[in-house]
Parts: sequence; C-alpha cells; structure tokens
Amino acid sequence: MTTSEIVQSHLVPTEIAEQIVLAEGHRDETALFGAYAWLRENLPLGQSDVDGFDKLWLVSKHADIMEIERQPDIFTSGGGDEPGSHNPIVQNQAGDEFTKGLTGGSLRILDTITYLDPPEHTAVKDIAAAWFRPAQLKQWEDSIRDLARTAIDKFLKPGVNEVDFVKDFAVYYPLHVIMTLFGVPEADEPRMMALTQEFFGTQDPDLARDDVEPLSPEAAAQQWAAAIQDFFAYFDVLVEDRRANPRDDLATLIASARQPDGEYYPKTFAYGWFTAIATAGHDTTSSTMSTTIEQLALHPDQLARVQADLGLIPDLVNEGLRWASPVKSFARRTVVDTTVGGVPVSAGDRFMLLYQSANRDADVFEAPDEFRLDRKPNKQIAFGYGPHMCIGQHLAKLELRVMFEELLPRISALEIVGERKVVQTNFVGGLKNLPVSLTLEP
Repeated sequence: MTTSEIVQSHLVPTEIAEQIVLAEGHRDETALFGAYAWLRENLPLGQSDVDGFDKLWLVSKHADIMEIERQPDIFTSGGGDEPGSHNPIVQNQAGDEFTKGLTGGSLRILDTITYLDPPEHTAVKDIAAAWFRPAQLKQWEDSIRDLARTAIDKFLKPGVNEVDFVKDFAVYYPLHVIMTLFGVPEADEPRMMALTQEFFGTQDPDLARDDVEPLSPEAAAQQWAAAIQDFFAYFDVLVEDRRANPRDDLATLIASARQPDGEYYPKTFAYGWFTAIATAGHDTTSSTMSTTIEQLALHPDQLARVQADLGLIPDLVNEGLRWASPVKSFARRTVVDTTVGGVPVSAGDRFMLLYQSANRDADVFEAPDEFRLDRKPNKQIAFGYGPHMCIGQHLAKLELRVMFEELLPRISALEIVGERKVVQTNFVGGLKNLPVSLTLEP
C-alpha cells in the first residue's frame, strides 16, 4: 500500500477524532472514554483529520505509547523553528501560528524539558534530577506531613463539611508544598494559583483571562503565552534573588545551574523549570487527589478497607493515578520512516499519545474500567514513560500518600452531593468541581 492508502485505511471517524482532539470533547468523560475504547478495539493507531488541526496519529494502546516514548531519537518531542518542527502540546494550527509570531518562528515557547530532546534534554533535566529522587525527598517527609495536617485543620473542621473538595481543599495543599520547597512566600501563592489555572485552562471558557479575546481561533495560545509571560516576570525576581543570595532550597539549585563552560544557563531555562514545577507540580497532584476521593465516595467498601489497613495507601495512590491520568496527552513527531504497532508511518508524521486511553487498556489491566485500590500489577503510565517520564513523580506520590494517611483515618462519612465537572482541555486537567459531604472526626 502507498502512504496515502495506509492513511486512508486508518482514518478515524470524524465524531471519534473530534471527541478526542477537541478540548470540548473532554467535557463529557463518558463519551470521551467511549471514543478511546472504540480506538483501542478498532483502530489502535488511527489517523485523525480534524478541521483546524494538523493531522495526527491517535495512539491509544499502552504498548504503542511505550514504544514511542522509549525512542526519543526517532520520535522527537522538541519544538523549534527548524523545518518540520512541531509542538509537543496539541493545539490548533491558529494557535501554533500565533506562537510562532511571538517567538520569531519557533514553537519552543518555553526552555523546559517538555520541549527538549537528548542530549539537551538530558543536560537540562540533570540540573534538578537528583533533588527529586526518593532518597533525597525522604528528608522532606516530616515537613510535608506537617503541611498536610495544617491543610486539613485550615480547610476542614470536625463534623460535617459541605465543600467542593476540589476548589475548597485539594488545590491548596500541593501548591503550598511546592511553594514551600521552592522557598516562595506564602503570600504569593494566590497569584501562583491563578496563573496555574490560566496556564492549564487555556481551552476552558470558565478559566479565560480578561486580556484574551474569547472564541478567537488563537485564544488558547494567546492565554498560554500571557500566563507564561506573567510567570517569567515573577520568576525573574526569584532568579536574581537566589543568584545574589543563595539558600538551601530548590529555587537556588535551579537558578544557580551552570553550563559546561561555567556560565549560568540563560535565565529562560530557570523560568522553564520554575514554570513547569509550579504548574504541573501541583495541578496534577490535586487532580489525582480529588479523583481518588471521588472513587472512595463511590466505593465505600474500598474506603473502609484502606481505613482498616493504611498499608494499602501506596496501592490506592497508584490506582488513583491510573484512574485520573491528569496528563491526557503529549505529541511526538517521527524523524524517519518507521512503524508503530506494525503500521508504517512516515517521517514528519505527528502522534498524539493518549495516556488516559493507555491506562484503560485491557491488554495490560484486568477489568480496566473498575477502580480497584489493591490492583496488582498496576503498570499505569500516568507519568509517561522513557526519558520524558515526569521528574516529579516521586514527590507527587509522597504528597498523596502523606495526605491520605492523615485524612482518610479521620473520615467517618463521605458522599458526593452535587454535580462534578471537569476542566475542558485535551492536555492537562481533571476535576474542577466535586461537591461532597465529608464528616471529619476530631
């Protein structure tokens, strides 16, 4: 078969492709997961052709995503200004053109590891990689536990709490942990919270900035760029301070990083690190926490089991990550003709890696549409796989484990009492509302 014949034979029906590629398709999770299931069963590697977007291979199977992720030399993540470059984040063509207009032709709007390939990716990742290893993080566990207890006491009270678990509780604790480890003043946390919601809410009308023209084709990219510039302005002060007045904190480690020639990395690399950690470092954790609480409310027998045996909490965290999969997608581009899952693909083709779909793959998970806190094995890839696996995964797991160890034993009743809503995005997001009635023991 010719390349065009292969693409045509693997073309995804329009309604399935739009459900997955368009941000608004992610508002209805029943339809979204139905679309994922259709792909896995009928076109594990299917070509989308959605109006206003580049053509994308939709990668729905666990094994195929791992195959792509472990080969960064073949499947590039980097966004740049070279011919055939691409955006590792799926946005529409108008958004990509808007980004190029800001950067002089480049799609690399951030000097952060998401946009980089080895060897540059390796060098930049190594700036802080050791800090995020489990042995290093162990020293912070007591501090994180104190922060978890403080959050419970601050935002919940003994007795019945009628709260939106996302907005009234879950979003604050991971942000406070990250900002504390950074050494960012607590008074600045509301600004970081607002910027994070704008950063990941670019496609959600409820999270639009006042300075962005709504409903324009490039609105999402415009908001993304505006939020990034606001982060840069804030973090420039932080970089200058840590270089002049170093402290024993993560911000100093990043701000003081030097290149092989002994010179500081350009400040844009520090901005990239800080922006990535300040956004993904807490948004994904709060999404997973909220989703896990939702499932425990829906499965009181599992809540009772974990309350009776707190040793199950690490397994609960792992299943919560599989179920939430807050990073919905990243994009890759192949630089040579190759195959994926036995299907021939061409150099320059783009791929949308569907982590939510992979984490419901029946070839990997028994009864994948059931929440099982004791699931073993649990080969979830909520953090990705290969060189681009999330550097903060061990910190996220630590934060979640500690919070559940402190919160779950005190819950005597838990019930969902209102409509849950999710962030409208095809990138990073999860629950944005979860009204619950939560009875807390003293």
